Amino acid sequence: MLAILTGLGLSTAAGLNAYIPLLLVGLLARYTDVLHLPGAFGWLTNGWVLTGIALLLGTEIILDKVPLVDTVNDAVQTLVRPASGGAVFAATDAAARADSSTFMHDHPWIGWVLGIAVAFLVHGAKASVRPVVNAGTLGTGAPVVSVVEDVMALAMSLLAVLAPVIGLIAIVLFAFAALRLVRLARRRRRRRRRRATAAV
Repeated sequence: MLAILTGLGLSTAAGLNAYIPLLLVGLLARYTDVLHLPGAFGWLTNGWVLTGIALLLGTEIILDKVPLVDTVNDAVQTLVRPASGGAVFAATDAAARADSSTFMHDHPWIGWVLGIAVAFLVHGAKASVRPVVNAGTLGTGAPVVSVVEDVMALAMSLLAVLAPVIGLIAIVLFAFAALRLVRLARRRRRRRRRRATAAV
């Protein structure tokens, strides 16, 4: 069960930022005993791969803080974030070893599917809220929201690996906040449409 919680936490983080959980998992597996990756994911500990992920992370951090550019970046990341979520969900077996579970090991495709689905949902919420934040703050909110998302992705990744149960609580709180934000975004869009219709 802990394996699933770890996977959920990492794929949630991947929905916010594709590269933070990938880099964290790769670094922990390479330099510590906290995390061990299945043989099929050994490439994630390769120094060149980690360097590439770090460069992609740096690019993402910059692009995501520029209004309008962040929306284009979100469109590009529609494929990347779910793929990252599937990879980190399927790759991590530290929690599986901790609770002596073999279920996820015997059915690795479940990790891919769950990871992709969770990351896609989180990415969808992020991508729909960001244009509303940009419009409502005339772009000044983009860097602030982006920093919060990056911090949340890092915290969620660490909790998923080191304290999966606390990570689950964080996921529930995040889901609640995301739903509220998505509803708020939809209400604002409806108001804008009504105003536009009334003006015509």
